[in-house]
Amino acid sequence: MHGLYLLWWVQERHIPPPIVAAILAAGDLAITVLEIPTGWFADRFGYRLSLIVGSLVQVAGMLCCWLGEGIPGVLAASLLVAFGDGFRSGADQALLYRSCAALNREQDFQKIQANARAVQQAAMVGLVLAGGAIVEAWGFGVGWLVETSLCAMGLLIACAMVEPLAIADETASDLSAIPRPASSVQPYVSALLALTAPAALLSGATTAASFWAQTMGESDPRRMTVLVATITLAEAAGSILAARLPAAGARCQVILAGCGAIAMAAILAQPPALLPAVVALAFLLGLAHPLRAAAIQRLATDSVRARAASIASACDKACDTLALTLAGFSGRRR
Repeated sequence: MHGLYLLWWVQERHIPPPIVAAILAAGDLAITVLEIPTGWFADRFGYRLSLIVGSLVQVAGMLCCWLGEGIPGVLAASLLVAFGDGFRSGADQALLYRSCAALNREQDFQKIQANARAVQQAAMVGLVLAGGAIVEAWGFGVGWLVETSLCAMGLLIACAMVEPLAIADETASDLSAIPRPASSVQPYVSALLALTAPAALLSGATTAASFWAQTMGESDPRRMTVLVATITLAEAAGSILAARLPAAGARCQVILAGCGAIAMAAILAQPPALLPAVVALAFLLGLAHPLRAAAIQRLATDSVRARAASIASACDKACDTLALTLAGFSGRRR
């Protein structure tokens, strides 16, 4: 239902697009607030447990998306999904990096992360297309039933995972104390922000453009799923390219964000350029995320890996929140 939830709420539940945008923005804001506490939870109690909790809450969120009524139902669904995303965010990258280190394959993290993201996005394309076919043939109820079942399968996969042994840290166990000398804290924080901010701005631009593309004018399930599948496939293509690139730092992130700014300028100057610009933005985002994830994990120590990744995700969600709110109300004016 990834490609149909906006259609479900706007056309089937008859909730105005600005209200949907505001509620989704509230969900993104909730994720932003939860990122650091849930990252601490993952670092403290284990990445596997955090993934299990997040997957369990995700199932509840899907049920609420399906069965919830009116604005309160959409709000509850959005907040539950936010909780689920918060517990999984950061824990997945930290678990993968620690697993690579345990297997003496630390240098392969970027390639594995990028390939995994590409496979995830490619699989999402198939699921989006299948969701459109299911809804068109049997209705939204069957579509939500299948979506909830898939989330339950994700919970079973999380339960089957194994927590790798911790990597010995030579530094302190809190972000504020890495590295120990006070004069060296600022360069560390600056390096983390330099890695995080460009991709966060790119994420916000992609979110706004995608929302415009999905909500402007009337559409049907088939056309909507094709649109979302195309956007998702473009992001997968970016991740495939990232798997074949060498390690990159903040300069590369700035370049990618600059290309995203050009795409957004094209949309604002020429509205017919919306669809190709959305595809370009998704490609850039798919390229930026694995490169940034690898750079952050190289920078962080083992005791704060989930929190470091969560900070990056929190910045993404903060930009998404602002972008989605602006996109909803600017779309209404248009």
